[in-house]
Amino acid sequence: MTLRVTPKFITSLNPNEIFVFGSNLAGAHGGGAARIAYESFGAEWGVGVGMTGQCYAIPTMQGGVDTIRPYVDDFILYAGQHPELLFFVTRIGCGIAGFTDEQIAPLFKAAVAMENVALPEGWREIIG
Repeated sequence: MTLRVTPKFITSLNPNEIFVFGSNLAGAHGGGAARIAYESFGAEWGVGVGMTGQCYAIPTMQGGVDTIRPYVDDFILYAGQHPELLFFVTRIGCGIAGFTDEQIAPLFKAAVAMENVALPEGWREIIG
């Protein structure tokens, strides 16, 4: 099994690669990774959840960690159904939303063993 790590800066994607970013429910991609997703990888303004372009949006601005968990679970299910794609998970929620890596990384525990999901550096160690 290959354990993949998301690059710190993603400037281009191959056709089968997906940029996974933290969004808000309104899909207003004005800053951080959401802005990069919108400007570079086809995220649609007004779409705050799921796939658009070469992106997958996970809302992180609507409340606490427990409000993010169902969206992460949906992402993990989606990634499992699409083994032909490689998902680069950014540090969702750890920028503008104000969460820490220690709060968000454990939500991705089920993704650790997935060969088509790359996680940010250090997250696997946090998850254990």
